[in-house]
Amino acid sequence: MRDSANLPTLLQSFFTTRLMTQRKASPHTIASYRDTFRLLLQFAQARLRKAPSQLELNDLDGALIGAFLEDLEKRRRNGARSRNLRLTAIRSFFRYASLEAPAQGGVIQRVLAIPNQRQPRALVGFLTRPEIEALLAAPNRTTWLGRRDHAFLLTAVQTGLRLSEMTSLRREDVSLGAGAHVHCRGKGRKERCTPLTKPTVAVLRAWIGNKAERSPKPCSPVRAVDL
Repeated sequence: MRDSANLPTLLQSFFTTRLMTQRKASPHTIASYRDTFRLLLQFAQARLRKAPSQLELNDLDGALIGAFLEDLEKRRRNGARSRNLRLTAIRSFFRYASLEAPAQGGVIQRVLAIPNQRQPRALVGFLTRPEIEALLAAPNRTTWLGRRDHAFLLTAVQTGLRLSEMTSLRREDVSLGAGAHVHCRGKGRKERCTPLTKPTVAVLRAWIGNKAERSPKPCSPVRAVDL
């Protein structure tokens, strides 16, 4: 275990060892954390008149991190959500630093104690039963495109899957036998199975099982998004 407060060394180890090797973070997460520290180092350089390569961990104390978050809100006009995402990245790094540089525990704990900013939560809207029925009735099911869209909409309404989850479904992800369900890999690379009702199973069986409608290959998309 190292007890070094050298910031560039800690940051490099955080990204290569912690994020990439240990946590196997997604490219999106790594890019988001990279952008956060790019902004933070630029802010610290302007405020402390020190090049990023000369910064030490204790330079990024609670006062500087608080000023950085305030700068995000006032100068960059970041909302509470963006501000909290930046703080999440900073906290992740400082939790890692608490193991690598325990001598800086006081500075680290003060940063970790910075609270998230409360943000208003808008009520999630939903479709009424007549609206759902109108939506499902809209595709012209006498056409190939209409049958495709009807199957897509019915599955989406019944399962509540995100658009990205729906468009990434493959035939092998859909089970139409006993305990019918769809298997998907969603946000945060989490996997889950969602049960299907009998009407949805009937529509999907007609869509997937008809060679005139779909490719018979298991890896084929359930919905032909490329057409």
